[in-house]
Amino acid sequence: MTVAVPAGSNPAGGSPVGGSPAADRPSAAERAELDALLAELAEGERRWAATPLAERVALLDRVHAAVAAEAESWVRTASRIKQLPADSPFTGEEWMSGPYALLTSLDALARTLRAVDAGRSPLDGARLGQAPGGRVSIPVLPFTAHDRLLLNGFSAEVWMPPQVDEATVRRQAGLGALAPERTTGVGLVLGAGNITAIAPLDVLYELIAHNRVVVLKLNPTLGDLEPVYRRALAPLIEHGVLRIVAGGGEVGGYLAHHPGVAHVHITGSLATHDVVAFGPGEEGRARKAAGTPLLDKPMTSELGGVSPVIVVPGAWSEADLRYQAEHIVTQRLHNSGHNCIASQLVVVSSDWPQREAFLDRLRTALRRAPARPAWYPGSAQRLADAAAAHPGAEWQGAEGSRLLVDLGDGRGGGEGTDASVLETTEYFAPVLGVLSLPGTGADFLDRAVETANRDLVGTLGANILVDPATLKGLGRAFDDALAALRYGTIAVNAWTALGFLAATAPWGAFPGHTVDDAQSGIGVVHNALLIDGPERTIVRGPFRPCPRSLAGGEFALFPKPPWFVTARSAALTGRRITRFAMKPSWARMPAVFAAAYRA
Repeated sequence: MTVAVPAGSNPAGGSPVGGSPAADRPSAAERAELDALLAELAEGERRWAATPLAERVALLDRVHAAVAAEAESWVRTASRIKQLPADSPFTGEEWMSGPYALLTSLDALARTLRAVDAGRSPLDGARLGQAPGGRVSIPVLPFTAHDRLLLNGFSAEVWMPPQVDEATVRRQAGLGALAPERTTGVGLVLGAGNITAIAPLDVLYELIAHNRVVVLKLNPTLGDLEPVYRRALAPLIEHGVLRIVAGGGEVGGYLAHHPGVAHVHITGSLATHDVVAFGPGEEGRARKAAGTPLLDKPMTSELGGVSPVIVVPGAWSEADLRYQAEHIVTQRLHNSGHNCIASQLVVVSSDWPQREAFLDRLRTALRRAPARPAWYPGSAQRLADAAAAHPGAEWQGAEGSRLLVDLGDGRGGGEGTDASVLETTEYFAPVLGVLSLPGTGADFLDRAVETANRDLVGTLGANILVDPATLKGLGRAFDDALAALRYGTIAVNAWTALGFLAATAPWGAFPGHTVDDAQSGIGVVHNALLIDGPERTIVRGPFRPCPRSLAGGEFALFPKPPWFVTARSAALTGRRITRFAMKPSWARMPAVFAAAYRA
């Protein structure tokens, strides 16, 4: 049995949760239905405890087949929600951040469970290394032979906290799979409303990493995907370990505070997190200030923040200036800017001779990027708020739908305006700021790292752009700067979103946050190798696309990435790479490359 609670009067895009058991309670009939659903999951937990790893692998394989069967419907529905025409190149985003992300995660989790079931560590065969500060590093991308070709030139490694030794890392990898009979109750997943793979990925992590059965509460913004999710995740529903509910904040609030729920995971905003944890209004704020949550159970979260792009000054060609400007604009405009990992603040050197030329290319890229709707509820108001806070901001785009804010030195003098609002407000809309700091080389990089750590809200992801010659010149100082930058994922010449897409990479905020100071959240998800207690993920990519990468001394065969907002063949590439993920084979790879090289 599955339960669909009516959405009631909550509008799409309304808060996905309520604040307390007493606030905006569901009707008596809805409460009875939700109570029955949780009783079913209590029985499902007993079934999950008795499900051995081999059967869990078979279950994941069945989900994989169901997702493959639903991929077309999934992308079609997501595109309609986001107001994209069927022939728009932007539908490629829906392929890659929807069914493709889930299919690759299912494959990677199944590999991990097979290894544990055979008595091996998921990290067997991986060559662990050393990172600054006595950290163990774990290569997580490429992880398969197919990865090495499909993402040629890109890599990712996980850094563990200092003093965690290699033997411990290997021994503890596996998390809940090491003792599948030890279940941990019913988990509530409060689904995100922007990227369509997030909620299913969070469900998988609860089930596999934590041995928790799940009730998934959908965000109303993605409510039209409910039938797709039900069909795609049908094997989990039929096994009794997943239930899906729709509805507004009253449903989420009732479930979050229900005694039958042992744990809450939310992907969303810090404001919504605080409403769940402390309650709404003045009373909720007072509880947060006092450090006395209303929620009486553990809570994990992924909450976004203000993500920086640190541009290390160097000698760039005209092609480099244009390409990296498009790169940054992609990081802001992907999904119309409605991403928790969208880059919001570009940090450049005021002493860089090419600063003005680069900012000119950035303006051009922002202006010329293809138009698309700012579809997420409240986007227009957030743009207006940003414009009001920064009167000197520049409207860009054919319809003036994007905002560029040159903060100068951020102290409110000269061409700049006070940086504090942009540094502490996640706009979740097409707003891009530029902050200039003095210095070159390691001096600039260290100052930019200090600024990001000190002034920007959130610790989810940071990006660094640096040309190969400058990177070589920085030497060890660059790795030391990475170690000092306190973010959960750091991308060097790439976008941190690749860390989100890489199934084997942990995804979450830098560790150490608490419920009363959650910043970008608590805990990690994805993490298909089930690494215990990771500190951060470092993603690396080529500074230039192929063939310029080869001419510049980088052995990277990757063309302009298909996730660039200027990639003309993004839809075809997204469709083909998803078909490859449905049934990976070398024979399907040429078609993927043929599409990608038409970007």
